[in-house]
Formats: sequence, structure tokens, C-alpha cells
Amino acid sequence: MNNRVETIASLFSGIGGIERGLGAAGLETILQCEIWDAARAVLRTRFVDSSIQDDVTKLKSLPTVDLVAAGFPCQDLSQAGQAKGIKGKNSSLVNHVFSLVERKRSKPNWILLENVPFMLQLDQGKAMSMLVRKTEQLGYRWAYRIIDARAFGLPQRRRRVVFLASRTGNPCDVLLADSAAPTDFEKGIGKAHGFYWTEGSTGLGWTNDGTPTLKGGSTIGIPSPPAIWLTNQRAIVTPDIRDAERLQGFPANWTKAASEVGRNSVRWKLVGNAFPVPIGNWLGKRLNAPGHYDDANDEKLDKKRAWPSAAWGAEGEAFHSPSTEWPVRKKYKLLEEFLRYPTSPLSYRATAGFYSRAVASSLRFHPDFLPDVHGHMLAMEAELVS
Repeated sequence: MNNRVETIASLFSGIGGIERGLGAAGLETILQCEIWDAARAVLRTRFVDSSIQDDVTKLKSLPTVDLVAAGFPCQDLSQAGQAKGIKGKNSSLVNHVFSLVERKRSKPNWILLENVPFMLQLDQGKAMSMLVRKTEQLGYRWAYRIIDARAFGLPQRRRRVVFLASRTGNPCDVLLADSAAPTDFEKGIGKAHGFYWTEGSTGLGWTNDGTPTLKGGSTIGIPSPPAIWLTNQRAIVTPDIRDAERLQGFPANWTKAASEVGRNSVRWKLVGNAFPVPIGNWLGKRLNAPGHYDDANDEKLDKKRAWPSAAWGAEGEAFHSPSTEWPVRKKYKLLEEFLRYPTSPLSYRATAGFYSRAVASSLRFHPDFLPDVHGHMLAMEAELVS
């Protein structure tokens, strides 16, 4: 029996981060399904041999493939989104993944799903409970893990839940066998720091020597690109879209085709919704060269407690895994060194919105930070009136 993983069908494909990563490890993408026309424009230019469909709810069947991948919608599961849970209009679309797999006589050996870490907390973890139940009903064993993109050297603090299930293999040997100690980035003060408000005046996205998670949008009117405080220059800037693409592991201008079917600004949303390419590449390599996961000391999960950051199970039993959010520890490039393209000053509106919330909050900041934000705000205001 050939256990190699060679072919992929992708649902909710976005701009193809999973496929790009798996493809670099030798896997071939047969089908992609994505409803957003701007994203499909990117897929058509980047995956010329793939069959590209537009609506998962109208997709009648899957091709025969080794792996089905789906970065299903996060709007109802994200802390920055609507928090309606797995039954919300958008995130519940993941049910179509299971329906399509169930209809397939020759079922794929592997299912790969990914979403935001907040899904483990929201509604007492009902989203993860549903994924586990559905995959077990289809005869799969499963494992999941929060993975931080910084482990792969990208200066973006992007944490994703990666859920892997298999009928014939052991997902633990793929997903959980590698574990490294995370780097502590929050000690000291470096030369470039990404930030934005996550909600109201009590939440702040901040990353030392990196950016917070790139976002697909904002509910409080602040632009999606993160701001960056350059301490040596005492400047407040935003990165170029080409560097944002690189922060997700794509080549610069990966999303350029999207501007042909919409405004150029749509590229920020596409990049913010994407899956980091290096994580997909690591998974692709491990699928065909699995490690060995030692579960001898793993503890059975108490179903009354919250889902941990990593776990595995089958046939109604689940176990906590001590695997860290860092499968590997690649050489890290500090944000200031990573930025390749010219930055732009953060707009007056975005700066003023951030500053007003900062001074009204009880959060603590580096002593030079808010004076620099205030100085930048005044400079941008002067440009508006000049």
C-alpha cells in the first residue's frame, strides 16, 4: 500500500498558503475552491494546473486525493471577529468539508484544517469538540497543535491551530513529534516593534522585534496594516504590502493579480487571511517523513476542562500533549532587518485613534513609545492643514 501523500484538494483556499507550502515539499494541488474573486485571481496566476472552483456549498464531489486541506472561515471564531461560534454563518461552512469527505467512496487518507487559537476557548471549545466528533465519526484519528509562525523565522507573531486527521497514519508523528523551546522576544527593547489595537481601550496587539498577527480587517476603523515603531528613527510607519506578503512566507507581489479585479487595498485583506507558507512546507515534509511521537507520559483530557494548546485522540478518547507552539526554531530575522521595501507614515486618523485609546487605558508602555506616537500624530496633523 502506497502511504505517500502526493495530491491535495483545497477548500476555502484563500491565496493558497497551505498549497504553496505543501507544494514546495513535493505535493500537487489538484483542486482549489474559493468564493472571493480577488483570491481566485491570485490562484489562477499561481496554480495554473489546478482546477479552481468558486463555491464550496455547490461543490458536488472531491477528486481522489491523498489530503483535503481547509482553512475554513474564522469570522465567527476570532477574538477580533463576531464570536458567534462554530454554528455561525461563516465558520459553520466547515461542515461542507466533512460532507464532501463522507460522500467520497475512496476517502482521503488525511484531512488538514486550520483556524484561530481563540476557537479553543470560545463556547467552552465547542468548535474543537465538533471537529473531533466529525473526524472520529468518519473513522479518522486526530491531533492538533497551536503553531507560531515565528518558529520558522518570520517576524510575525501569528498563532494558528493546525488540526490533522488520518485514516491510515498517525497524525501525532507528523504534527507533534517536533518540539523546540520558544524564544523570549519580550525581554529588552529592540529596534522595530509592531502594534495595533485589538479591541476598545483594553486590548493591544504588540510584538517586540516583529509584527502582531496580520489582520484581514478591523472592526474599529483602524487600517488593517500594522503600525511599526522604529526606535532608532523615532518613527511610526506601516509596511509595504510586499513585505506583508513576505511576512506570511510568500514571494513579494504574490497577490498582485488581485488588484486587477478590485482595489489595490484588497491585497491587505487577502494577505491578512492567509496561512503562513513555511508551516505548510514543514507539514508537507513531515507527512512523507514522519518523526516518532512519544506519548508515554501524556495525560488523558478531562472533558470538563478547556482544550489545551496541543492534544490528540481517537475513538472517544483524548490526551493532552506537552508539545510547544514551536515545532522548530529557525534562524529569526529581526523586523528592522526583514523589511525590504519603503515604509509609509502611519496616517493621522490611525495614529490619533491609537493615541486616544492609549492615554485613556491603564496599559503600560515603554517610556519613549507614547511620546513618539504623539509627536508623529502632531506631524501628520500639520501636514493635513498645510
